[in-house]
Amino acid sequence: MSDFPAAFILGIVEGLTEFLPVSSTAHLLITEMLLDYHPPGEVLPIVIQFGAILAVVAVYWRKFWGVAVTLPSSADSRHFVLSVLVAFIPSVVAGLTLHGFIKEVLFARDIASLVIAVLLTLGGILILVLERHRPEPRFSDGDRLPLSKAFQIGLCQVLAIFPGVSRSGATILGGELLGVDRAAAANFTFYLAVPTMMAATVLDIYKNLDALAAAAWADIGIAFVTAFLVALVVVKGFIGFLTRYGLAPFGWYRIIAGLALFAWIALA
Repeated sequence: MSDFPAAFILGIVEGLTEFLPVSSTAHLLITEMLLDYHPPGEVLPIVIQFGAILAVVAVYWRKFWGVAVTLPSSADSRHFVLSVLVAFIPSVVAGLTLHGFIKEVLFARDIASLVIAVLLTLGGILILVLERHRPEPRFSDGDRLPLSKAFQIGLCQVLAIFPGVSRSGATILGGELLGVDRAAAANFTFYLAVPTMMAATVLDIYKNLDALAAAAWADIGIAFVTAFLVALVVVKGFIGFLTRYGLAPFGWYRIIAGLALFAWIALA
């Protein structure tokens, strides 16, 4: 049965959190629990994440178009594509290998809230600690990262299979620890998100096709469009905020949210 208000709220949550280092997946799962919303096949969180990712395509379309048309003639364009593909490989391997475990165990509602509470809190503490001890950046251009650095950032992204570990947080913070400038790491995170979430969407729809009813597609459509529009605003302002304030505000937010979730679990 369709539930447009819940789908609309989930779209807003996804659009606001996909590119912030606070774990959009965690926020979607908790919001679903609070709304008592059960999407058929549990596919909606992944698909609407792709709606938010399309906001990156809209914002960076000149970059992507320029790479596409100059790919045969430009070494820089070929290096850019190769660096994104190299970073994408670890997620492909992890997604294909662990898809069942991710959906059946990590996303199971009876344990997801506790996993999220732990990882939100620990992730927040880790952000605050590492923000004070990150190395001096040696790579300032997210378009021209060495392939070794791109692959290492891709390995960091794999950590986001756990709900509560932010994909953008893992790649931006991981990039910083690898000597990549914060803004450059954020830009590369946006680039990497496009193939990652496209592949996750296709895989999840394929795995859950039989479980999706017409009402679920309606909900997905509402949430998808809402996530795209909200994320469009967030993407445009995120790098400026990140450059000015760093990751520390998100670290504090994660700790507060994690502790609040622990309290909710204890009182439930």
